[in-house]
Amino acid sequence: MKKDIEIPKVKDVYVAVVNEYNDIYKTQDWNAYIINDKDVDLDMVLIVTSGYSKDKQTSVFRKKLDKLPKKSYAKIELMQEALFALNNTFKVTFFEGNTMFDKTYLFRKNTINLKALQTVPLMDAMGVLVK
Repeated sequence: MKKDIEIPKVKDVYVAVVNEYNDIYKTQDWNAYIINDKDVDLDMVLIVTSGYSKDKQTSVFRKKLDKLPKKSYAKIELMQEALFALNNTFKVTFFEGNTMFDKTYLFRKNTINLKALQTVPLMDAMGVLVK
């Protein structure tokens, strides 16, 4: 029975943690974004984030987007630098048409840093990207 269940693979949807300047507070902030690099809109996007290590665990954060248009991105959350010492997961579930997709994006501890910055698709920004 399990072999009959088809779980579609997620392509062209990414999570990035971007280092950007905050004009209001005059600070450099780290913000997590979901990026839809597909040619179709995503519906009912659910994102569940948390951080963990052997002896620490953060609260669970949930976010819902009714629609994420094609070739666009949306902010998930502001991330404090203390969280980078933990493994940070972003569990993303969405519908593309009538098909449900699900993927967990993992930022391993200490991988979010200024040395790891790269160009982020669709954004005019530098960040750490998980595909």
